[in-house]
Amino acid sequence: MRFYYTGFVILAAVLWGISGGLAGILMDKGWSPLVISFYRGAIGLVCLVIWVLLKRKDSSGKHSSRTIMWSMLAGIAVASNFSFYFLSISESGVAVASTLMYTAPVFVLISSFCFRIESITPFKVISMIIVMFGISLLTNIYETGISELNVVGIMSGLLSGVSYALFIFSFKNASENNSPPFVLSTAFATFTAVLLLFIDHREALSALFSEDLIWFITLGIIGAGVSFYLYVEGLKKTSASVAAVIAMVEPVTASLFGLVVLGEVLTVLQSIGLIVILITITMLSVKQKDC
Repeated sequence: MRFYYTGFVILAAVLWGISGGLAGILMDKGWSPLVISFYRGAIGLVCLVIWVLLKRKDSSGKHSSRTIMWSMLAGIAVASNFSFYFLSISESGVAVASTLMYTAPVFVLISSFCFRIESITPFKVISMIIVMFGISLLTNIYETGISELNVVGIMSGLLSGVSYALFIFSFKNASENNSPPFVLSTAFATFTAVLLLFIDHREALSALFSEDLIWFITLGIIGAGVSFYLYVEGLKKTSASVAAVIAMVEPVTASLFGLVVLGEVLTVLQSIGLIVILITITMLSVKQKDC
């Protein structure tokens, strides 16, 4: 049964990876990353509100102030994650930014240990190290020279990882004994409100009347409306640290999307990194099943 919930986390990560490919298509069409992120959350919010309406009888009276607080914190964490990630990309490049963002499991484990939420096992630590090594190969960070790094890029990349870790804990706390649709709707309402302060409003308005609107809608449904619901459902029976590592299948999926759909080419070392990540995630899933 636990493996069943772990599968939810894996499927959510796959959808996130596809979302990255869809976002890449929109960026190639000239849309800014923040506007793309805004519509991903806003359209996802519409989907989640529909779930709330469908499940309002089942979730009546279960929404405490604590739930709302954790849900809003999760929304802020997602908005911060996206913002710091994009800043890191602009300062240090995609390879450095994506690798730094996926240091999130390190922060999850450290926080879990400090607050005595869960135990740190040698298997979890080794899995993280192996997956981080695979992501380093997959993102080509080994080709980036030290001279190209800068403090702003590194710090913003690490902060995106911290934000992602905060997102994991917030969703897990908010969804315990509460309705996932309500939790996610509150989080994405906060997410949308926060990003609304930073986007180019003229560009965002023009997206509603462009021929690319179908891409935005698809991105929102896949990248938020469905994937985040699956992720929170999966967190009910999956520890935060394990979920953080398993969710790293996202960059693998994004790379495969680029390979198959966008015509990008993976080097030998990138392919090795992809295989390393998949094998480690599979082992971690089997281990979770046996627990």
